[in-house]
Amino acid sequence: MTDRPTPTADLLSFTAYRHAVSHAVVALDVHTERDETFQGALDAAVAGDIHVFGIDADQHSVHRTPGLIARAPQQYFKFSLIERGTGFIVQDGREISLRAGDMAIYDTDRPYSLLFDDTMRMSVVMFPKVMLDIPAETLGRLTATRLDGTGGVGAMIGPYVASLARGAAELDSHLARRMFRTAVDMVGTLLEANLGPEATSTDAHGTLLRRVLDYIDEHLHDSELSPGEIAAAHFISVRHLHAVFNEQGTTVSTVIRTRRLERCYDALVDPQQAHRSITTIALANGFVDSAHFSRTFRAHFGVPPSSVRAG
Repeated sequence: MTDRPTPTADLLSFTAYRHAVSHAVVALDVHTERDETFQGALDAAVAGDIHVFGIDADQHSVHRTPGLIARAPQQYFKFSLIERGTGFIVQDGREISLRAGDMAIYDTDRPYSLLFDDTMRMSVVMFPKVMLDIPAETLGRLTATRLDGTGGVGAMIGPYVASLARGAAELDSHLARRMFRTAVDMVGTLLEANLGPEATSTDAHGTLLRRVLDYIDEHLHDSELSPGEIAAAHFISVRHLHAVFNEQGTTVSTVIRTRRLERCYDALVDPQQAHRSITTIALANGFVDSAHFSRTFRAHFGVPPSSVRAG
């Protein structure tokens, strides 16, 4: 094993590392040819449904297989920054080599593999697909492609993600949430820059999607918000609206519910809103029943809203 800077998390044996990685939100198969001498470390932090990881490890590979996807689908993207070492990423029929400073994005609901031949350091931001206002078919052009971190937007986001992965555990819940969301916004900006102006400004599908998502965000307070109302506001049929979101791998109701939950989470961790009750926050964001809100919140985030407020 080559020398590495001391990771912030405890070093793990291969068995412990494999368990930690394969249970970090998305199930993965993990392999190494050096299981006797392998050492790895995994730092993980979560704010709502955005996850940030810092990974230090020796030679190994991870695989998201069709079987794992079928058993546990996850509507997430992973954005990775290679800080040290080299590796390969394979998805959607593409295989690229990554070295220090390179970045890549990949879809957790399609098979992928990451392969590292030696000691490596990687920072990862994992977030729900619905947080990006880019059509899935458009974004599919960038999965498993090299995103340059040496210039432009890439040179700005790389240091931010790297420092976030190292310091996330020390942030309070409100700051972590804001900084994690900033990271996702920066990823979206980087992806749009790599798609080019033609893909982001002249794509009618993408323009419609962004308009619909903006409309949803502006009307989350309305408990009666429905596909029919959204379709009418954009002069399209309900069938067309459903087709737009079906192509994203989701539904209109799922997006409305997720964005309501995201907004409630933001309010619950905001010290400036500590005077508002959980029920008040839920009702202000379109939920009509506090018990239903609590069940839905827990199912989505894994914890009840009272724990988020207390944290």
